[in-house]
Amino acid sequence: MKALAFVFVTLLSGAIAGTILGVLNQAIVEPHIDRAISIETEIAVKEGEVIDPVALQNYRLWQKGGEIAAGTVLGISLGALFGIVFVYSRPLLLQRSNNNIRKALILAGIMWFVLFLVPALKYPANPPAVGNPETIYYRESLYLGLVAVSGFSALGLALLYRKYGNKVPNNRNKFIIVLIIYAAIIVGAFYILPPSPDKISVPQDLVQDFRVTSVLTMSIFWGLLAITFGAFWNRLNPHEAAKITTV
Repeated sequence: MKALAFVFVTLLSGAIAGTILGVLNQAIVEPHIDRAISIETEIAVKEGEVIDPVALQNYRLWQKGGEIAAGTVLGISLGALFGIVFVYSRPLLLQRSNNNIRKALILAGIMWFVLFLVPALKYPANPPAVGNPETIYYRESLYLGLVAVSGFSALGLALLYRKYGNKVPNNRNKFIIVLIIYAAIIVGAFYILPPSPDKISVPQDLVQDFRVTSVLTMSIFWGLLAITFGAFWNRLNPHEAAKITTV
């Protein structure tokens, strides 16, 4: 393994995909957040709360300005995680192909499903003005708990598949067994974990638009991460043994 090449591939691909995610959020998601904050502000004013519009505008400008940097940091973090998983799963992905872009796209699809879509089905993203601010940590703990259940279940099953999969003669049967076990775990988690306490008091179309655009931008992020990661991997081949020269 070429360590420097591996670090370069994972961090750079994550930074590129994360930065693009931040830019996309500015263009696609932020208009829905602005609308939600406007509704939230109107409600607060009606309840007698004093709102400084200049301070609110400055805060939003600061928030939007930092969103691209936050996307870059998120991309680097997920890129590092993606790279580690890719190293261990690469021999199992499209075993008859050496196309690392295709391998990366398959892995990204799996991770998108496990770490993003499954938790979002139980606890979908909501814009500001939805949910009691006092329960934000409770809601975050529920979401992260489901992410952990989904992620570690998939990881554990993948390790078992790799270790004991050769004892099951048919590859299709192995895959079906893994899917059934994972689905059973997720169904159990959906049943055990409580529902979100959020009460939606804003227009339903705003909530739906926010959720759809959030899914869209995150899907684009995972796709871009896979394509850039696979392209860099094809060029640098970090999986090859580093050459040691002696004088």
